[in-house]
Amino acid sequence: MPEPLRIETGELTGREILQVLQDGRRVVVEAELLGGTHELSLRHDGEIYYCDTPTTLHKHPDEESMLACIENMGYGRAE
Repeated sequence: MPEPLRIETGELTGREILQVLQDGRRVVVEAELLGGTHELSLRHDGEIYYCDTPTTLHKHPDEESMLACIENMGYGRAE
């Protein structure tokens, strides 16, 4: 399994993050959450996209809903 790509929020666009996920790599994002800095993991198993935060695991059935999550949560920078 390839090494995960480690980024800070806003380092890549949402579409760039999606491309990394579609290439089979996990993305670990350092983000400000819950009053501190935490790491969350974004991944794709070929069918479902996952956003694993310190408090919950979100599942997204398609690229559009994963992109919306990345953008709404501020993990990727605006294009």
